[in-house]
Amino acid sequence: MTHDGPADVVLTPERHTIDVVPDAERHGSPRSQFTLWFGANMQITAIVDGALAVIFGADALWAIIGLLIGNVAGGAVMALHSAQGPKLGLPQMISSRAQFGVRGAVVPLLLAILMYLGFAATGTVLAGQAIAKILHIDSPQLGMVIFGLLTAFIAVTGYKLIHVVGRVATVVGIVGFTYLAIRLFSEYDVPAHLGVQGFEMATILLAIGLSAGWQLTFGPYVADYSRYLPRSTSDRATFWSTFCGTVIGSQWSMTFGALIAAVAGKAFMKDQVGFIGDLAGPAAVAVLIYLVIVIGKLTVNVLNAYGGFMSVLTTVTAFGGVQRISTLARTAYILGFTTAATLVAVAASADFLNNFKNFVLCLLMVFTPWSAINLIDYYLISKERFDIPALYDISGRYGAWNAPALGCYAIGVLAQIPFLATKFYTGPITEKLGGADISWIVGIVLTAALYYPLAKRLNNPPPHMIYPADTEIARA
Repeated sequence: MTHDGPADVVLTPERHTIDVVPDAERHGSPRSQFTLWFGANMQITAIVDGALAVIFGADALWAIIGLLIGNVAGGAVMALHSAQGPKLGLPQMISSRAQFGVRGAVVPLLLAILMYLGFAATGTVLAGQAIAKILHIDSPQLGMVIFGLLTAFIAVTGYKLIHVVGRVATVVGIVGFTYLAIRLFSEYDVPAHLGVQGFEMATILLAIGLSAGWQLTFGPYVADYSRYLPRSTSDRATFWSTFCGTVIGSQWSMTFGALIAAVAGKAFMKDQVGFIGDLAGPAAVAVLIYLVIVIGKLTVNVLNAYGGFMSVLTTVTAFGGVQRISTLARTAYILGFTTAATLVAVAASADFLNNFKNFVLCLLMVFTPWSAINLIDYYLISKERFDIPALYDISGRYGAWNAPALGCYAIGVLAQIPFLATKFYTGPITEKLGGADISWIVGIVLTAALYYPLAKRLNNPPPHMIYPADTEIARA
């Protein structure tokens, strides 16, 4: 097993994209998954996500409990996706071709691209505000542009630098968030704001949905960051490293957000970044806290840009058959994605909290069925046996389109509509449940119930894992 090399190696642009990572280039240990996902969750958007549960009606204590349930449930599903990386050596969405067909996988891919773009944009809003405060400039839009350039540089460089940033974000996040928690309890009577309201099912389910949605939306790209681990890495080690990192990091941030919303309410809603800076105290310390915000957001925004690039490339190559692209083309893809995210951020910053809440809940609707199909096929039908060369061949085992899987996916999405509770639409069943949104549960259960018996009868997994020939891998 090899480890990350010196700085010049870390800063060397990554060669692999949607092709299989050769065994000779595998490196690292599952511990890297803990620091990456812990660091990616110790950030201000996760704070906002936790605060939303309180802002939209839940008592802080019950919100924290609901957030924990959602993080554990969603984190388990997310970590099961992560465990696929070492075995396959592939980005997550390429493996979806085994379920939906080489071209059929484009359907969830297009939605994944929108997800990455949306999360990148919402993260850029907050990071841009923090950069503007650090540089003492009046334009958060300029801060957004600077942040977009930083994101693009790290995403272009790729896998090794991304993991380095994750380790830095872990250390910085622990120090910064611990300090902020001490300040919060010293400035406010936090315990007095806990348990003020009684149990309300609708608001608890909202909290569960927000945190579960947060975790499940990592699913379409989580294996991108475990695919370089040695093939011999145990599924269990990858699962638990990812699970603990993402659940502990997100629950820490979301709990902090719920407590802030309970004691500050409107002040936090008005200016999330400014409130955190004021909470930090002296101006010099506030600047350091703004830097913590930027580093945390940079980690997860790079994941979004990198994942967005992978999804765009997977979509394009489904119709062209190409497995590799040049460094110049890679750079152009990523710059195009980050530019689009920055433009969206500038346009969408006015009503950030409401937009973000509805964005997360809508994404949950389209990704729970995908997650159910992917995991059922990988663990219960194919049983970790894929024909990897066929993932790039429309004439191969998986074909161009898998109509039964796409049909189950469509039904799983559409069936959730009566259960939705968003700003734009509230389903009739949701109204009868007092506003409780259980659409994501319906999406998972119904899709699994439909897909499993069909896949059991129709799918044709290979008797063992089929990798490209050694010479083919070496040439990649």
